[in-house]
Amino acid sequence: MRSLSDTLHRLQRYRTNSVMDAGPTRLKRLEIATANPGNLLGWYYPPETNQRSGPLPLVVVLHGCTQTAAGYDAGSGWSKLADEFGFAVLFPEQSRQNNPNLCFNWFSESHIERDRGEVRSIREMIDRMVSDHGIDPKRVFITGLSAGGAMANAMLAAYPEVFSGGAIIAGLPYGVASSVPEAFDRMRGHGMPCRERLQERLRLASTHVGPWPTISVWHGAADKTVDELNARAIIEQWKVVHEVADRPARSDAIDGYERHTWTNKTGADAIELHRIGGMGHGTPIDTSSGYGSQAPYMLDVGISSTEHIARSWGLTPSFERRARPDARAATSNERRSDDRKEATSYVQDVIESALRSAGLMR
Repeated sequence: MRSLSDTLHRLQRYRTNSVMDAGPTRLKRLEIATANPGNLLGWYYPPETNQRSGPLPLVVVLHGCTQTAAGYDAGSGWSKLADEFGFAVLFPEQSRQNNPNLCFNWFSESHIERDRGEVRSIREMIDRMVSDHGIDPKRVFITGLSAGGAMANAMLAAYPEVFSGGAIIAGLPYGVASSVPEAFDRMRGHGMPCRERLQERLRLASTHVGPWPTISVWHGAADKTVDELNARAIIEQWKVVHEVADRPARSDAIDGYERHTWTNKTGADAIELHRIGGMGHGTPIDTSSGYGSQAPYMLDVGISSTEHIARSWGLTPSFERRARPDARAATSNERRSDDRKEATSYVQDVIESALRSAGLMR
């Protein structure tokens, strides 16, 4: 068994490498002159040229644990896509002072309740982008991975009037944990509130009465860090406000992976679930698309979530769906996926061992 000192050393080394791997960033620092109760940093990318007439759309992107804004941008390709198609991107960033593992504190009520903590800080950053950088307040979207996905869901719940749509990647439902031990239980799919309680927590998060943001959920079917049950729970949480049927209106495949879509009473797409077969914990990317690169939790599985999410929000033109790779390429992708899952499992073991030793989880 590893000693606590060895475990903490390995964890610290992984943290350091994660930050160093990001390399030079093309993002610009956002100066926050108003309230910042969550003590977050802000980075943004404006497109080099405005290819649109009128205000720019904005995508808010939230990184996962052990990641930085620059690292997640490099892995996901959001700023490159924004440059090519003319929209702005905002990257709130966690600090070690707030969370040693750079996780957004999605399990703390003081950071997810409207006008408090980290959600308030992110809201203020959005206001700054709208006022200073020509952003269309009617076309603001948000996405995030893991802890960032859970925080993206918290933003959608606390400020539904701000967003037109959200994409939650390997995230969790809103308001299901209030401590670190509860957070780990929910990540494993244990102790999840019933459907009615999930929906009640969403309803109580704000006094919103207008249109609700569309919801896109992405989750790996082999995710051992955040159980797939969380994806289904997010869908159940949002069904009530969109008034959709229990069963999806249609199910199909996109780039060879499952997609299920729920439509509202007007027939418009309201909720969708992308289930990525064989994928572990991370953001699905396709390096052959030219957007993103492999890194911890950035998994090259032949589908670019960045590209598809942007298209679903109307930020990029529709494009032809590429054929799946041949059998040889598919086998190679599966082998790379197995290697990434093994590395991800090791990192998770290190983090959990440190938390157990510190008495923060069982």
